Amino acid sequence: MAGPGSLSVYALRLRPGEEILTSLMKFVENKKLKSPFILTCVGSITKATLRLAHDPASNTNKIVHLNGMFEIVSLVGTLNEPAHLHICLSDKDGKTIGGHIMSQLEVFTTAEIVVGECNGLKFTREMDSSTGFPELVTSSCSETA
Repeated sequence: MAGPGSLSVYALRLRPGEEILTSLMKFVENKKLKSPFILTCVGSITKATLRLAHDPASNTNKIVHLNGMFEIVSLVGTLNEPAHLHICLSDKDGKTIGGHIMSQLEVFTTAEIVVGECNGLKFTREMDSSTGFPELVTSSCSETA
């Protein structure tokens, strides 16, 4: 058993047609992870729905729906409910797009994902009035027991 402050590492491989966000949340639930985060990911997808960075001119966050073959260049974030993940994808010409994952990350060939957990910590989210989003809060597992 890992001690406080230590790191546990898990690896999983998702297959063609699986949805990454849903699969990761099921994995976290099944393993009962309290402070899960993405260490690394490689793979490819055929679909993605992303929220791009805030556009001050329109005061909105643009949502894009991608269809095609994309390589996962990077996947980062925390997997507590609700997950906060960002992804960077490259197309057939190597052009990249990245943003906040909303849904529909459908695996093309594979997604090899390594998940870490900070033992002794629990990640939760609380609404932050200054950002308008539920933001990360960390606590000791002994504080939440």
